[in-house]
Amino acid sequence: MAMAAALRREGKRLAPLMSSQPPINTTLRSSLISPLDQSSIGGARSISTQIVRNRMKSVKNIQKITKAMKMVAASKLRAVQTRAENSRGLWQPFTALLGDATSVDVKKNVVITVSSDKGLCGGINSTSVKISRALSKLNSGPDKETKYVILGEKAKAQLIRDTKKDIALGLTEIQKNPLNYTQVSVLADDILKNVEYDALRIVFNRFQSVVQFLPTVSTILSPEIVEREAEAGGSLGELDSYEIEGGDTKSEILQNLTEFQFSCVMFNAVLENACSEQGARMSAMDSSSRNAGDMLDRLTLTYNRTRQASITTELIEIISGASALTG
Repeated sequence: MAMAAALRREGKRLAPLMSSQPPINTTLRSSLISPLDQSSIGGARSISTQIVRNRMKSVKNIQKITKAMKMVAASKLRAVQTRAENSRGLWQPFTALLGDATSVDVKKNVVITVSSDKGLCGGINSTSVKISRALSKLNSGPDKETKYVILGEKAKAQLIRDTKKDIALGLTEIQKNPLNYTQVSVLADDILKNVEYDALRIVFNRFQSVVQFLPTVSTILSPEIVEREAEAGGSLGELDSYEIEGGDTKSEILQNLTEFQFSCVMFNAVLENACSEQGARMSAMDSSSRNAGDMLDRLTLTYNRTRQASITTELIEIISGASALTG
């Protein structure tokens, strides 16, 4: 009896020490389970489905935004497309009369890059910037000078990185109000007053369709270069076949003609680029909406699988618990 009582006292003394050390297999199992699995074991089984549900909600909101932006771009495109098509009749007579001497060799080149103020419109701005840089390299030389005139915030943000010293003028928010010829002609007059040029090379995107735009370069020569090229023959040699009436001299007429040509080409370039911007934004937002729909389908499948696995696990535990109680 005395020995039994001693063993009971010894067992009570060692019980706390034995209970404070978990079994080896339990410790190893807990070290292999991730924090997310540990929270699921502790009872918060909806943590993974909650994450997927929040992600689905975010994707749905993004899809609503992209669809709305596509509708807005389509509305703006319809408003400006007709005006752009009508403006093509302004510069075509100048091309028939003076030609478009893109390859003419001059000393002072001014590259006018037309871009947008807002993004999410595909690669139209990057394309214009690449062409502008290529024109600058093509017309570079020891006795040549190339300056930039930038219309739009996106081209300015790209060109200012490595060609800041060559930027003569930068204008933004030109599309804040509906474009008209008066506004663009004032803009063209400001450019002519602030830069010296032998050739103005306007880089823009000509609108073809909603999914297609054509990068274009239009060249406007100064009156002196036009007169020099006309005397040398070539594409501008036909100017001498026209008779000049009135008291103005040939130089004065060429001065007025080139200024009017520049304003007309600028008006068409800004409208064409605005159409290309809205068309490219429509395509980009349509692709984004489709991608969001595909992502939503995948997330829905993941959510259903995770939810079904959670329900199956709970049923197994309930059945196992009931079997253990009855057994």
